[in-house]
Amino acid sequence: DKLIILKPDFTDPAYPGRRFYCWHCALIEGVLASFPTLLERLDVERIAWPRPRAEVVALIGEQNQSLPVLILADDAPADLATGSYQGRRFVAGKDAILAALSRRYGIPDPHP
Repeated sequence: DKLIILKPDFTDPAYPGRRFYCWHCALIEGVLASFPTLLERLDVERIAWPRPRAEVVALIGEQNQSLPVLILADDAPADLATGSYQGRRFVAGKDAILAALSRRYGIPDPHP
């Protein structure tokens, strides 16, 4: 599986003079730090904020550039996917990604 998240500390032209991080990606980074074995089993790519995000577009299409996203390997259970693009399945959204990581890699579930 390939996890794509945003690099922190970026600017957005819509908010001049301000710097940001994606809190959904920061949440996922916290899970990766808490369960370091995930880093041994996942391909994690951190990319820059601006769109178009060529790395993501090449894998799952222009309409699916929101991050974080977990691109599923061929052996992943079909019901984990929240979407697909040209036969490539993926999981979008922080909650669905966290649930997929728990199911697929055996880490604990997030507390409700």
